[in-house]
Amino acid sequence: MDGEPADRLPPIHTPAPPGRGVKQPRPSLGSFISTLGTHPGGQRSAVTMTTGLSANLGMRRGLELPPICSDVRSRVVTLPPEVRAPLPPPPTLPLRTKTATDFQEDMELSLHSGDWRQVKEFYVMTFSSFLEVNAAFKREANGAFDTIDDSGVNSEFVYTVYDALLNTPPDIQKAVLKGIINSLLREWKGPRTKDDLRAYFILLQNPQFSVSSTYVIFAHLLRAASSLTDTDHHYLIYWLTRVPPRRFQQLVQRLLHLISTRLVPCDEDELPPPAKTSWWIPTATKILSLLNAANSVSSPAIMSFTEFYSLTLEQVDIMEQYRIWQLHGNSHKFSFCQYPFILSSVVKKEIIQRDSELQMIREARHSLVSKVSRRQRVDLNILFLNIKVRRSQLLHDSLEELSRKRSELRKKLRVTFLGEAGLDMGGLTKEWFLLVLRHVFQPDYGMFTYMKDSRCHWFSSWKSDNYSEFQLVGTLMGLAVYNSIALDVHFPLYCYRKLLTPPTAPCDQNAPVGMATATMEDLKQIMPDLAHGLEELLNYEGNVEEDFYLTFQVLQEEMGVVRPYNLKPGGDKIPVNKHNRKEYVQLYIEHLLNRCVSRQFSAFYHGFHSVCASNALMLLRCEEVEVLVCGSPDLDMNALQKAAQYEGYTKTDPTVRCFWEVVMALPLEMQKKLLHFATGSDRVPIGGLASLNFKISKIDVSTDWLPVSHTCFNQICLPPYHSRKELKHKLTIAISNAEGFGLE
Repeated sequence: MDGEPADRLPPIHTPAPPGRGVKQPRPSLGSFISTLGTHPGGQRSAVTMTTGLSANLGMRRGLELPPICSDVRSRVVTLPPEVRAPLPPPPTLPLRTKTATDFQEDMELSLHSGDWRQVKEFYVMTFSSFLEVNAAFKREANGAFDTIDDSGVNSEFVYTVYDALLNTPPDIQKAVLKGIINSLLREWKGPRTKDDLRAYFILLQNPQFSVSSTYVIFAHLLRAASSLTDTDHHYLIYWLTRVPPRRFQQLVQRLLHLISTRLVPCDEDELPPPAKTSWWIPTATKILSLLNAANSVSSPAIMSFTEFYSLTLEQVDIMEQYRIWQLHGNSHKFSFCQYPFILSSVVKKEIIQRDSELQMIREARHSLVSKVSRRQRVDLNILFLNIKVRRSQLLHDSLEELSRKRSELRKKLRVTFLGEAGLDMGGLTKEWFLLVLRHVFQPDYGMFTYMKDSRCHWFSSWKSDNYSEFQLVGTLMGLAVYNSIALDVHFPLYCYRKLLTPPTAPCDQNAPVGMATATMEDLKQIMPDLAHGLEELLNYEGNVEEDFYLTFQVLQEEMGVVRPYNLKPGGDKIPVNKHNRKEYVQLYIEHLLNRCVSRQFSAFYHGFHSVCASNALMLLRCEEVEVLVCGSPDLDMNALQKAAQYEGYTKTDPTVRCFWEVVMALPLEMQKKLLHFATGSDRVPIGGLASLNFKISKIDVSTDWLPVSHTCFNQICLPPYHSRKELKHKLTIAISNAEGFGLE
């Protein structure tokens, strides 16, 4: 393959194309042209056009396009000499001299005079074939432009023509669509070149495809583009990285809208029945994966990864998609789980939650069957992971309980605080998580170091013979995810990337885990000052060896003791100079983020995966794992108010109005305390506060009473206070002293 070598291109995670149906004869060009006939009065509708197109192009399962290869010679030269045939010369592009300025002048003249003939002639000629598309928009007619760095397209001219297209009369717009149909038909035969690939790149950006009446044509264009070779897809990815962000986002939105239109049944006359367009969604999703890959290789990213989410998927049976993926993997059977970038955090949380519930049911059934088979008395407690702890010995008891009941970690968690009357329906569990983690992350405890500049915790590098407490923290995080509880932990994003390296635990317990490649950006998340110093070293223009006087040995403080570490064998005798400073910086970063905490993180990793042993983790990005563990950072009290339910009160009652006035005026820390008081946790679940099922209930007691809460049900109970001042005073006392569940 000419251009960049293939081994420098990033892999694309895409499944094999969906299965093809029975091959039918190709429709004639005349049948397409006939579908673009006019209505009485000379006006043609897009409805007529697309309906006719669906009858001809296809409501077929397979559009058997031949594979596209940019270098046909690479295939021919492998044939025996006696059957080799000379290659036809590549088609010569017609020379076109019209520029963006010339075109704009034609448009202004047409708008002023009402005579669109010259503009129409340009559009009809330009979109009549792939050859003409290249002739109009290629910067140099005879330029090869066969590298990933430059598509050779005059993008300014392309966008000028496309922006003007939507302001032209309907007959011109229909002529463009008709030209695209003809172009696709002609692409059935003949060798493929980079000019063909360029034409796909240009046509995919046509803004006409924002309207559902053009989706039949759009879908067939997408199918043709998805049938390209993997190598050509790599070229498209890099060319797409150079599309302006606004137009890149618009293309993503068009694809998502097409997918949503087919996911949700509709009665739109211009679209064929869903049963005849089952290939639309897999095809559009595959092209969307190319844009996602382009977004991933761009630095910085063109758009947020969350903008690739299809929110419509929150309304479908996602577990059926997960089941298909589990059974068939990335085979010919399509599943959205093959393309996890399109699944929102809400959808992924549902998959993990439902998968966890199924595992819990299996564990409980296994315990029950085991008891019955041994003719033992059945106690319903065997269906739960029962943790009993004393507040005074919280960490010790928790570690003992989890170590002793390691085989039961995948049962439903239930916590009891000894000496307290609370019955755990979810609230005590959240309280237990909160308190244990508060102990573990205390600076004096020594397990984690709090980085003031980055406001996050990182693993202490102290050496020990027993890393069980790191395993405990990992187990706690796994239990929290498994039981759908958000935690107040502050790890850097790199920690979650390590947690997914690999995403499922290897069978060999001694295999290295968490060894994710560390970069300067990762170090900045944790130790920004050190990262800044290393950047200065890399950019220093003086004599590095004499001015910095560094070797490949670093000093590190551990529990008050400074220890030396060689970054490579004999490092204390190897000076850092201008030529090896990049190696020094990379080894130093790897040492800090991987090597010196490898055993601590390994214990933490295995603790987490001892509970979360689900293939669903393979669907997650590190950012999504963070949200899954910590909840959403958005504390939106307005959303909580809108979703609140009432019992004994209405939203217009004076007490309720006073309550919300007080809550909205509270500082952020007090709002978090209110959330902890009412729900047992100060973390916002995925989906936001609107998903909490928060309830305000009336209790007919004296207004001398403080508010009370039922954390298991996210419920707060308010006496009928007479004034805003009184309510604020009582509520502040209650939420500032919200620990414990009453003594027996």
